Amino acid sequence: MGPRTLRTQGFTLLELLVVVVIIGLLAGFVAPRYFGQVGKSEVNVAKAQIDALEKALDQYRLDTGRYPSVELGLKALIERPANEPRWNGPYLRKGVPLDPWGKPYLYRTPGEKSEIELVSYGKDGQPGGTGENADIRNH
Repeated sequence: MGPRTLRTQGFTLLELLVVVVIIGLLAGFVAPRYFGQVGKSEVNVAKAQIDALEKALDQYRLDTGRYPSVELGLKALIERPANEPRWNGPYLRKGVPLDPWGKPYLYRTPGEKSEIELVSYGKDGQPGGTGENADIRNH
């Protein structure tokens, strides 16, 4: 009988390093695309919320004959304002939402381009910007 070689079961350090490098390369290609989609989904959520707020404001106007004042703000959609007998709300099911980045929507009446204006300043919370930091408006 010749000499017997025993090979232990398992992976060598080199094999593990190769697998880790391959996983790292795959993550490098996939992660930017994934996180880009997350940013787009937050923008889409903001657009949908603005659309829902605009519809609730339109219903408020149909009932009362006018949009809520800036002083009353969006809170008038869920709580009856004083001296508003024709209010027939609440006009939102779960209260006034914050934008996807946790900031309140800006409400103006009159708006710059329409009778009302709803704005989210995007991820950075500042006017202007591009990409996820861009302003999102109802018009």
